[in-house]
Amino acid sequence: MKWNLNNAALVMSAGLPKQFPADRLPQIAFSGRSNVGKSSLINSLLNRKNLARVSGEPGKTITVNFYDIDKKLYLVDLPGYGYAKRTKEDQKKWSSLTDGYFTNNPNFDSVRLVCQLIDSRIGPTEDDWDMLEYLTEAQCNFIVVGTKCDKLNRTERNAFMDFMKENMPEVPYVLYSAKDGEGRENLWKAITEAVLN
Repeated sequence: MKWNLNNAALVMSAGLPKQFPADRLPQIAFSGRSNVGKSSLINSLLNRKNLARVSGEPGKTITVNFYDIDKKLYLVDLPGYGYAKRTKEDQKKWSSLTDGYFTNNPNFDSVRLVCQLIDSRIGPTEDDWDMLEYLTEAQCNFIVVGTKCDKLNRTERNAFMDFMKENMPEVPYVLYSAKDGEGRENLWKAITEAVLN
């Protein structure tokens, strides 16, 4: 399946679950801690510079952003988690909104894949492990995306791959660089397979 990536637009920034789109387009969700590079990755996937707003301030996004791809698919940017300076009220809002995406989404069966982003330089944080456990218990189809891999040397790259094999042998993963596009083709392949299945 091919999508016209030039025909991509932000169509919804939902602050409440009831605002999620009601149509049945397949959804590919992107989850990860604040500052892990979700917006940069989405821009890279779409060959855009600033469709997804990249904030210099972590923890700024507290909406679920839906990007319509060629009227055939949604890429869904979930709010980043784990930002300590966020107010308690904002943390609560994030938690209920993200939880609502998985538990109060009328089209949850349209969520074909969750891309769980992890900074490949540091590995999973405690918050990442919580999210991975959540996705496993919810029986979501998910893939780990190791971001910022252009900053790894060969030893660090091998260490990340060894870590994945030892700790999550059943979970597929992709090393990704929004800077130079490494992993882009492999991630699109995983997305396409998830949509077609």
